[in-house]
Amino acid sequence: MRLVPLECVKTNTIIGKTLYDSEGRILAKSGLVLTQPIISKMKDIQIPAIYIIDEYSSEEIDDIIKPELRQEAISTIKESFSNINRITVADKFSKKDEKYFNNIQDMAENLIENILNNKNVLLSLVDIRSMNNYLYSHSVNVAVISLVLGIALKLPKRQLQYLCIGALLHDVGETFIHNEILMKDSELGLEELLILQQHPTLGYRYLSDAYNLSSHSKMIVLQHHERPDGLGYPDKLTDDKINNLSKIVSIADAYDTLSSGRPNKKAMFPSDVLEYLMSNAGRMFDYDMVNTFCKIVIPFSKGTLVELSNADVAVVQETLPNFPLRPIVKIIKSSNDNIINKEINLIDETSIVITKVVYDL
Repeated sequence: MRLVPLECVKTNTIIGKTLYDSEGRILAKSGLVLTQPIISKMKDIQIPAIYIIDEYSSEEIDDIIKPELRQEAISTIKESFSNINRITVADKFSKKDEKYFNNIQDMAENLIENILNNKNVLLSLVDIRSMNNYLYSHSVNVAVISLVLGIALKLPKRQLQYLCIGALLHDVGETFIHNEILMKDSELGLEELLILQQHPTLGYRYLSDAYNLSSHSKMIVLQHHERPDGLGYPDKLTDDKINNLSKIVSIADAYDTLSSGRPNKKAMFPSDVLEYLMSNAGRMFDYDMVNTFCKIVIPFSKGTLVELSNADVAVVQETLPNFPLRPIVKIIKSSNDNIINKEINLIDETSIVITKVVYDL
């Protein structure tokens, strides 16, 4: 199974992973042969890419959480966020909101248990989402990524609970931002950017009266865009002033945004996302946390087609621990017929690097 941009998908392609619409209903089941009407429907709801099965990638990639739990979590976030009054933050958190946020706390428990019971806690699957459902899917994915990093950092379960709830709610302030800004398909102007940057404060103020939410979770909502170098927002805090759980969510938020894209920005090449995080470690992100994160991410899942710096095309076979950008690959296209089907460990072949992901041969 491999991820392919929708514009590269052809009719008669086999879907590798079940797709859902913005209401959580099944749009296309795994194993379905795609027709043009189905592809058109996917374009209509702004699905950027899908997983497919072909001769190079027949094996399924398991999500780190159960698909049905992911959809349930998205629905929980959507229901909760949709009931927030968009008109003014002067309306304080009220009793009517409590049931929705109790549901979020219950969902956090389910996510934690699901991930803790997963023996292979590595990040490899990109969540396929409709841009119409971006905020809710993003919130769930950031929670999942944060938990995986939190587990790798050996956080106790109570801290994981605070972390997961805060991650699920980290963008709750965006419900007070006009949708034209959130879904704009071009770069934001300065005034729009300043409005968007209000969302941590707006979310924190809204949650300030939610007494059943931990202060640690609320602090994540407020601080997830702060930076160790003091150039973040809203309060330009420096490293020692930023809550450690907020630092985790900052990394997860950036990773998910960059790897899956936004309405006004295409997804980045997997290795470029890791390079971005590593090059900004110590400035935008916590240095030690980024180092740990890069050891638990698989940017090139098994079955991914890649072009190498020597112009050969290969299919990824395996990624070894601590070397996410140097997988074992099998050559499937080369000017040298003698190396077709030969496996190469890029840890040993230091002169060869992956230059891009290939979607069609």
